[in-house]
Amino acid sequence: MLSRVAENIYWMARYVERAENTARIVTVNANLLLDLPKGIAPGWRPLVDITGANALFEEHYKDYGERNVVRFLIADERNSGSIAAALIAARENCRTIRDFVPREVWELLNEIYLFAREDLPKGMTKGGRHAYLKRVIQGAQNVNGLLSGTMLHDQGYDFVHLGRFLERADMTTRIIDVRSANLLPEETTELRPFETIQWVSVLKSMTAYQAYRRSEQIRVLRGPVLRFLFQSGTFPRSVVHCIEALRTSLSKLPRNESALRVAGRLKRNLEGTEPRRLNQQQLHAFIDDLQVGIGDLHQVIARIWFPPPPDTQSQSQTQE
Repeated sequence: MLSRVAENIYWMARYVERAENTARIVTVNANLLLDLPKGIAPGWRPLVDITGANALFEEHYKDYGERNVVRFLIADERNSGSIAAALIAARENCRTIRDFVPREVWELLNEIYLFAREDLPKGMTKGGRHAYLKRVIQGAQNVNGLLSGTMLHDQGYDFVHLGRFLERADMTTRIIDVRSANLLPEETTELRPFETIQWVSVLKSMTAYQAYRRSEQIRVLRGPVLRFLFQSGTFPRSVVHCIEALRTSLSKLPRNESALRVAGRLKRNLEGTEPRRLNQQQLHAFIDDLQVGIGDLHQVIARIWFPPPPDTQSQSQTQE
């Protein structure tokens, strides 16, 4: 497979996953603020913390109020993690590889892009936001379903998997890191009654609540939630499930030795740790190590299979 085609497929999948994940966290945060009393609710800054784009946000916005954060995450094309920017980039990557993906995928992705652009004013209102974000999430899931059901499961599809599951693993670790640290102060005993709401919101950020209850069969608690989201082999958004999916796809590609070593190291790190035993500082350090490993895996994939970057990088694929 041509390296440029592989790169475009990889980034198309990453940006589709990114748009879906961003829509999820905005939706869940709005619901969380309704569930928690005034003075306890975490506000909107944690969503920008999850994306890691604080410097860019503060360059263009004065405060972390709801209006500014929602605009930054939904509509601001300067932010590569926004829904608007992610869908533009996914569409552009798909446009250049239309001969390698089913036509229905291109048509559906184009449809989602047009909807997101044309209905944006409605999506920016409190009354229209939920329906707008739900449509984005469902559209992204439909794209993934079409790819799974209609695309040849050849090397091209392996790069779809690489993009999707690398992006998903990265977002899962970011959500756990920020949400577990910032929702409620750990040392404040009077807030303990709201701890369950905190962890339910973490699960719902990944549509994991029902799966958690079926799998763990206990009430929502910090330790079991961490174990489930990091180490469940059957939940498709857990970190270990994502890493195993990456290893499966990597094993089918040529010149895969160095990439498999990095993926193997990530899996051993996950399996050799008991997240429930980590305090917040240790958990943060553990997640930092995972995120470094995820970044290393991306760099190895890019170095082996993608074309060397030009001196002046102006395309969306260079964004992370």
